[in-house]
Amino acid sequence: MSSTANRLHRCRVETRSLVRLALPICGAQLAQAGMSASDVIMSGRASATDLAAVSVGASLWVPLMLLMTGTLMGVTPIVAQQAGAGRFDQVRGKVHQALWVALVLGCLSALAMTLGAKAIFQLMEIPAEVASLATDYLKAVAFGIPAVAFYQALRAFSDGMHHTRPSLWMSLVGLAVNIPGNFLLIYGGPGLVGLFGSETPLFLQQLPALGAFGCGIATAVSMWAMCLGMVWYTTRSRAYAPVVLWEAPTPPRWRDIAELTYIGLPIGLAIFFEVTLFTVITLLVAYLGEITVAAHQIALNVTSILFMLPLSLSMALTVRVSNRLGAGNLAEARFVAWNGTGVGFVLALLNSALIWLLAKPVVTLYTGNIEVQTLAMSLILLAMLFQISDSLQVNLAGALRGYKDTRVVMGITLFSYWFVGLGCGHLIGRGLDGMFDALGIYGYWIGLNAGLTSAATLLAWRLWRVSRRCQAKSANYH
Repeated sequence: MSSTANRLHRCRVETRSLVRLALPICGAQLAQAGMSASDVIMSGRASATDLAAVSVGASLWVPLMLLMTGTLMGVTPIVAQQAGAGRFDQVRGKVHQALWVALVLGCLSALAMTLGAKAIFQLMEIPAEVASLATDYLKAVAFGIPAVAFYQALRAFSDGMHHTRPSLWMSLVGLAVNIPGNFLLIYGGPGLVGLFGSETPLFLQQLPALGAFGCGIATAVSMWAMCLGMVWYTTRSRAYAPVVLWEAPTPPRWRDIAELTYIGLPIGLAIFFEVTLFTVITLLVAYLGEITVAAHQIALNVTSILFMLPLSLSMALTVRVSNRLGAGNLAEARFVAWNGTGVGFVLALLNSALIWLLAKPVVTLYTGNIEVQTLAMSLILLAMLFQISDSLQVNLAGALRGYKDTRVVMGITLFSYWFVGLGCGHLIGRGLDGMFDALGIYGYWIGLNAGLTSAATLLAWRLWRVSRRCQAKSANYH
């Protein structure tokens, strides 16, 4: 076999392994997005006030949850490297430390949501009725936050063991609990009578319609369903047999907790920076009017759904790179990292093609307003330009996490998103007297392009440097 044919064969084999690992992750991400969508759609059918309460409440707890779960994602490269080295006896203790961290983070997040919501809503000048409903909604969701933390720690462990399907199954369990739970608790007895008629049992007819509060309860119950399902699965599945996870609890070990925090906290902060960036941009463009804000939100929603594909590939790439490093095959780890980045590039081209073909019919599903449709279409087509840089940056970051290089990734993310992306976007969007006119919403989207391109460029440089240095160290050692 020629060297070119051999390289192509290696690429095909590695790509199949990567995609096989990524597809269940993608399904899990889409199922979780489905839960968020069902909350918005079903609360919106209850009343505009309930929808506003759920939306405002979610704008607080979702970034907080992502910061927490992003930190716990640090478990994945730790477990994958230990598994790649065959040191399964070390895995159980590492995961137990992650569960201790999850307990602390989950309880602190729940307390922050419960105690801090009222003050934040007053600071944001949210109308009193919406703020009251949103506070009740957050109190209900807070009950499920510790469950999310435990679930994420166990999911990261499972992913690190090259077993990504459980995350899909548990996300589907959560979705299956969330939708009927929403219907039962948001609409109560009147909603059930409307669906089933007079045949509805009397005790169900008497259920109160809880609106946004009911949505929060359903969300918390679905969180616990996912957590308990993951606990049950990890006790029963033979895929985790070498670890014996639930044999006996390991007391807190500060060195392992420090390692997880050192690797995981920058991941959580990087995700937090990205999520809050889009929130800030939405607030900054509010002055342009409801048509612009609606079009902006639609364009963001469509592109975020497509982003699930490269994001899932990135999470799988972290596992693959970590596993090869753990096995001591540093040259193979470098190949896996760059091959995965190449797959991400091809995936970006596919996303761009999907946008080109499906943008118009998808936008019409969101709104019948012609002005909103036209503006949203122009923004979505502009998003085609950053599909490549967006896919590259997320996959490069995933590969670097496999090398446990997370702090520099956090710094690059902060610089690229907030200084380049938001800075350029705000400057171009608002204009500069005497130099150039304001481009409005287009300026902010051009800024997003600049920020993502900056991130992709800097992360590519970082991966080249880290992977080359790591391989050189190995060669000198041997």
